[in-house]
Amino acid sequence: MSKVYDFSEGGYQFLEGGFPYSQAVIAQPGFALRRVRLSRTLPMSEGFAWIRQHLAEQQRPTTALCACELRSPVPFTFDGFKDFNADYVAVLRDWGLSDEGRNPVARSNLAPLYAAPDAPGFYAFTYTVPQQDSSRDWVIAGSGEWPENQPFPEGIVARGDLSEAGLRKKVAYVLDTMQARVAAINAQWADLSAAQVYTVHDFSATIASDFSQRLMLHAGLQWHLCRPPILEIEFEMDVRSVRQESWQKV
Repeated sequence: MSKVYDFSEGGYQFLEGGFPYSQAVIAQPGFALRRVRLSRTLPMSEGFAWIRQHLAEQQRPTTALCACELRSPVPFTFDGFKDFNADYVAVLRDWGLSDEGRNPVARSNLAPLYAAPDAPGFYAFTYTVPQQDSSRDWVIAGSGEWPENQPFPEGIVARGDLSEAGLRKKVAYVLDTMQARVAAINAQWADLSAAQVYTVHDFSATIASDFSQRLMLHAGLQWHLCRPPILEIEFEMDVRSVRQESWQKV
């Protein structure tokens, strides 16, 4: 598992990921996480500007941004996803969101089956705020059934297999990933406040076997009819433990 780094400029720690995002974030002592869901998907440039203004109004620096939830019109090709990430990361670096070349910000990016945006943009975001208590909020980044240390697309778990058995393998891998990341940041699975599932396929056969047995149904499941961000990936999740959440009209 990757290493956890302190990002004191933002008031959180992060589990190192790849170039475009970290695998997880957890508030440092003395801070809490606050999630904001937007009333509509804001295109990337407009969304970044709105978030910057919101952070300033909350007297928080741009480095307080710790997680982004994005939506796109359709899934990307592998190369197209890399191009998108390059532009996205350039803004983060301009905001001071870089830790010796590592990206501290967790992220998900999905393509809704219905009511998709015309262009990639922000659906929600999370940032840190000062708060003195012993609880530590956390967010696990979105992850699908592709181990990122494996070649793409050959390394996709049960690639192209949309049978019940194939979906079960995909689900099991993603759940393993979620739990491993929670353990890596020394967080508690019992503190789960939300679990979001992103797929256009019926995964209900796995709820009693996989989800229930892992004790992750107490917070319910939010099923978004979305495709993961890269073509051929079929099932993705993110999970979090965040006590402060709001909805903002934009």
